[in-house]
Amino acid sequence: MKLATNYNRVNIVTSTVVLICTGIVYYLFIHSILTDKLDKDLVVEEDEIQQYVATYHKLPLPASFINQQVAYSVFDPSQPERELRYTSYIDPKDKDEEPGRSLFTTVKVGEVTYRVVITKSRVEAEDLVRVILLITLGVSLLLLTALLLINRFFFNRLWKPFYSILQKMKSFEVTRMTGIREESTSIDEFIELNASVNAMAERVHRDYRELKSFTDNASHEMMTPLAVINSKLDSLLQTEEFTLRQGELLQDIYQATGRLSRLHQSLLLLAKIENNLIPDIQQIDMAVLASSKLRQFQELFEKDDLQITADIDKLEVRMSKYLADILLNNLISNAVRHNIKGGSIEVSLKGTMLTVSNTGNAEKLESNSFDRFAKSSHSEGMGLGLAITRQICNLYHFDLGYAYHDNRHFFSINFSSVS
Repeated sequence: MKLATNYNRVNIVTSTVVLICTGIVYYLFIHSILTDKLDKDLVVEEDEIQQYVATYHKLPLPASFINQQVAYSVFDPSQPERELRYTSYIDPKDKDEEPGRSLFTTVKVGEVTYRVVITKSRVEAEDLVRVILLITLGVSLLLLTALLLINRFFFNRLWKPFYSILQKMKSFEVTRMTGIREESTSIDEFIELNASVNAMAERVHRDYRELKSFTDNASHEMMTPLAVINSKLDSLLQTEEFTLRQGELLQDIYQATGRLSRLHQSLLLLAKIENNLIPDIQQIDMAVLASSKLRQFQELFEKDDLQITADIDKLEVRMSKYLADILLNNLISNAVRHNIKGGSIEVSLKGTMLTVSNTGNAEKLESNSFDRFAKSSHSEGMGLGLAITRQICNLYHFDLGYAYHDNRHFFSINFSSVS
């Protein structure tokens, strides 16, 4: 969820809850004030009746005025002497029943005690409360709408420099050696973010230059002594006669230097892939490349009596041709190396999915098989083939998967970023 969306949601929910709560309190407060005013008017009427009785020693005539009624009856001792409560009011003109507020009190005329009921209509008070409530709701809705619009447009414009910087960081490529252009903004936090991002980009460029320099130097410096050792071994094998034991030792040295040379090249390739130092991206026809690779392995297939099944459709992938060749080479050579005599290999290229399956050891590979130098106990490889395959897939955001069922090992690549 985006920051602006999350903030808007919290802000709107909080504002709505606060406005509803304050609206209820405001309604109850206004209602209480108007009820208190009605009660005071009823008490005034009560005082006037008491004063009339004290002056004239008789009850005033029962009367119905606008929004007010006065009635008398003989007091029943079982009833309370004085109380205020909500009742109904009968409009003498329209004979409509309306909400009312009544004061029940007593007055003594001579030896007789009378019960006096003074009733006032609450229609005007209720109408006033209703108008105030509607005004409050209207103001609340207007305020919520204003908050929503402000949050949607103002905050989007306010955060525009942030999203612009974020987009530039996503498209940042260390190999281009270009910085991230600063966004024009007056917000201190975004100015600081601009400076921090450019400082980070500069450090990345510097580390990249140092790593590239180290990789180039290491490659040059290591290849030279390896070439010299191989050359001297070739010369030694051609100029001298050796005993069987000496020949075995020289052969072991020759194989060890060859293995060291391949290891050096594989590690160097991994470093170049991880740091995106192979930029020759082009449109590759994977069907043509896969068919060519199968022809190259034909002698190895025949040597181990392997049955090959190929189901290849046309698919174009945008990537380095050099890495595409390494990718197919690693998968097919892995299927050959870990197969059994008289086994089978199936290569399928359907849609955006490449699958290479083979018979082999009746056990599933461990979860760390794609890590560097991870290999089974019976493997003669260096444990870098699958690691290089995974790095190539990570570089181009391909999905690399492995499964084992029906006594077959399945390696699949989903070229989801094909163009």
